[in-house]
Amino acid sequence: MKIQSTCLICFNLIFFLLSINISAQTEEGWQASKQVVEKLSKERSEFNYIEEKVPAYKLPDLFVSVDGTKINTPDLWNNFRRPEIIELFRKNVYGRVPVTPYKKSFKVVNIEKNAMDGSATLKQIDVTIISEKKSLVIHLTLFTPDKIKKPVPVFLLIDNWGPGNTVPDWKLKGEFWPVKEAIERGYGMAVFSSSDLDPDDFDNFKNGIHGLLDKNPRPDDAWGTIAAWAWGASRCMDYLVTDKDVAPDKVAIVGHSRGGKTALWAGAEDTRFAIVVSNESGAGGAALARRMFGETVERLNTAFPHWFCTNYKKYSHNEKALPVDMHMLLALIAPRALYIDCADEDLWGDPRGSYISLYNAVPVFKLLGMSSDISESMPPLNKQVISGKVAFHIRNGVHNLLLKDWNWFMDFADKVLK
Repeated sequence: MKIQSTCLICFNLIFFLLSINISAQTEEGWQASKQVVEKLSKERSEFNYIEEKVPAYKLPDLFVSVDGTKINTPDLWNNFRRPEIIELFRKNVYGRVPVTPYKKSFKVVNIEKNAMDGSATLKQIDVTIISEKKSLVIHLTLFTPDKIKKPVPVFLLIDNWGPGNTVPDWKLKGEFWPVKEAIERGYGMAVFSSSDLDPDDFDNFKNGIHGLLDKNPRPDDAWGTIAAWAWGASRCMDYLVTDKDVAPDKVAIVGHSRGGKTALWAGAEDTRFAIVVSNESGAGGAALARRMFGETVERLNTAFPHWFCTNYKKYSHNEKALPVDMHMLLALIAPRALYIDCADEDLWGDPRGSYISLYNAVPVFKLLGMSSDISESMPPLNKQVISGKVAFHIRNGVHNLLLKDWNWFMDFADKVLK
């Protein structure tokens, strides 16, 4: 014990003298580094990055309905509590899709059978939405491996980095969408641009799919931009389930940052997605709102007034009044597979709050017969945790989607899809 204590003192002394930026590793798992906390607290002093300043909070009970009914069977969850929670999120957070009639069509506009140096087939598909003589096109790109002669699992990425009507070299060669590595591992890779559905700016919902399907005046629970992007993911899924090269029951939806928020809501509303992967989604995504750590509900509503429904503004500086929190969103994915991940320097996205959210969602997986179980304490840095149908990691680095993340996603998919 004396030797261990001496080593710990030496380590802390070296840490202090060198002033290096690392995450402390303890028996309790990951801890935010002092340097990152101090830096962010100085840059954005109006937000909290100190764990000891997180307010006391009580999460809504997953297993008690609005009318007080105890939820203790899979039937009660699936037929009563789950639809109730979906409605609470529609009414108070993401908004609901209008019932405006529309038609959709698919057109494969390009096929390359020897793409990726002959290892894959490339298809580019126009998913066209038509309503009242107005139309919108979602440009979907799909790569599938040629070496596998049967339908393959596919990752569908929500690309929030730019227009998607072409496939720029940075996408094919970069880490954000590592097609080559996925093809080598036997996975298909699909992508669409969120901007095809709706621009990421506040335009009073005049453009994109809102301009096509919305009716005026918009109610306070009308869908925001995140719900619109999620709806677009489902329209891409409508095509993928028809493609002979895609295993229709093995499609994973993946999103980074605001795309991670979108992936969670898409996976909650559309149960055809076999895996939901939320990469560093933070506030309005995996992180608990009631912790008010890093980005807050008020900041979301101020900086991005188009992302959520108008009713969400009621909860700015009023998180305790929310009838939901994000552990309930994660629970909506059960019994399908769910992957949450974070980065140690991305305290704005509250990594600990995301993990606590996942931990509190796991009981629903158990209720539905999944043998998922994770520790209450966060895992150490760069250590993947997989338990049944849930997985988590926190890696070193900043807010981004990297090849390291993708490799862990594929490791998880190897276990739950293949």
